Amino acid sequence: MSSLPNRPRILVVTPEITYLPDGMGNLAQRMSAKAGGLADVSASLVKALYDQGADVHVALPNYRRMFHLDVASVFKNEYEKVSRTLPEQRIHLAEDRVFYHRSSVYGRENHLIALAFQREVINHTIPQVRPDLIHCNDWMTGLIPAVARRHGIPCLFTVHNIHSEHLTLSKIEDRGIDAADFWKHLYFDRTPWSYEESRSSNPVDLLTSGIFAAAHVNTVSPTFLHEIISGYHSFVPDSIRNELRGKMHAGCATGILNAPDAAYEPATDCSLPATFDSSSHAAAKRANKVALQERLGLRVDPNAPLLFWPSRLDPVQKGCQLLTDILYRIVADYADIDLQVAVIANGPFQKHFHEIVAFHNLHENVAIRDFDEELSHLGYAASDFTFMPSFFEPCGLPQMIAPKYGSLTIAHDTGGLHDTVEHMNLAENRGNGFLFQIFDSAGLRWAVDEAIRFFLLPDEVRNPQIARIMDESSSRFNHETTAAAYIKQYEQMLQVQVTV
Repeated sequence: MSSLPNRPRILVVTPEITYLPDGMGNLAQRMSAKAGGLADVSASLVKALYDQGADVHVALPNYRRMFHLDVASVFKNEYEKVSRTLPEQRIHLAEDRVFYHRSSVYGRENHLIALAFQREVINHTIPQVRPDLIHCNDWMTGLIPAVARRHGIPCLFTVHNIHSEHLTLSKIEDRGIDAADFWKHLYFDRTPWSYEESRSSNPVDLLTSGIFAAAHVNTVSPTFLHEIISGYHSFVPDSIRNELRGKMHAGCATGILNAPDAAYEPATDCSLPATFDSSSHAAAKRANKVALQERLGLRVDPNAPLLFWPSRLDPVQKGCQLLTDILYRIVADYADIDLQVAVIANGPFQKHFHEIVAFHNLHENVAIRDFDEELSHLGYAASDFTFMPSFFEPCGLPQMIAPKYGSLTIAHDTGGLHDTVEHMNLAENRGNGFLFQIFDSAGLRWAVDEAIRFFLLPDEVRNPQIARIMDESSSRFNHETTAAAYIKQYEQMLQVQVTV
């Protein structure tokens, strides 16, 4: 390792990303392919690394429809600029027909997308970039750590979500990947006796392969890692749990918290009628609350406590069923202070919210709207509290965004929520939200009651606490902190100091 430069070349391999920083190439700001939080995290990490001067390269599929590339403009009207920037190109677009006409990252052809992407990275990008370290993300990059291990390249594998695909070596090779070269570093559904014996009948687990072959693995929160290896979540396959446990005991697994996008900054957020910081939050949040109430058709009342739901309405993970269980009751019990709820999210459980609102005629106190980026920003800025009662949470971002906007999180104590939300303790001047321990509607109701008790405190008590929480959140939940943690991990894996 002593021969490595002190500014190693890092290749980030990701199936989705929301943007890339200026300077990485002439097409950087024309790209966006997002299915979930991985896209935001990839974008923020790459930007932070690039802004700090790291020699970072990015490999991603060429989703032509989603990227909205104006090829004629780029290659005709900006020919000289393109000619100057292409030799320094740091964006490596995997080319395959399966990417070109897609309007979403994932779909029925997930395995074809994953194999086509990895084929291009393995056959072309890695030989071209010659990275000192490869950073892969989730199951769609699960073969690459095995290739990296075969060629002696340190690889960090980040587990964002517990989802995998299982494919035989024959299917992998049919897509142009020479799996025979690295098959010994893959994780199979059963122990392989030989390459020939396993080629057509012993599927490869892509996510577990990434964990198995990587030099180091990280989940996107420390607590979620410990929950997995301790068997806390029954939905996590034994293969993943056992491999992560082995990595943990070998000192090769950590948890690194994600960070919200820098666009979530109330002092500069162009989505807000009234921008604000910790010193001006009180009046501005009232103005934003009125603006949101008017847009959603809620009763206009700047003194009403407003609770915001920002996450997808998924009852398997996000706990939205707990809120429907208590929705009518909390509105009725706090009718004297006009409690209001704003749900700005899509998902299969949305219909149940609509049915409750219609049945109880709660239209002036409860609003249900499809997700809208601008409206969601306003939701954080207008609300007093933000719901995150997830059953499990690998990391979560809303609970880090909300306190930056002075909206305190009501959360189930699990995973990334445990690492980012601390129950309010006025006596010790600590805390940034309200945590409940038992995942049921009674637990959520208790946390809501705690939040309203805080809301009813005198302004001279409540407002300084909100200001403190906003300042602490801004300094803690940001790209620089997350990038610093990854850079530290890169340094440890490379056994050199990464100069940025």
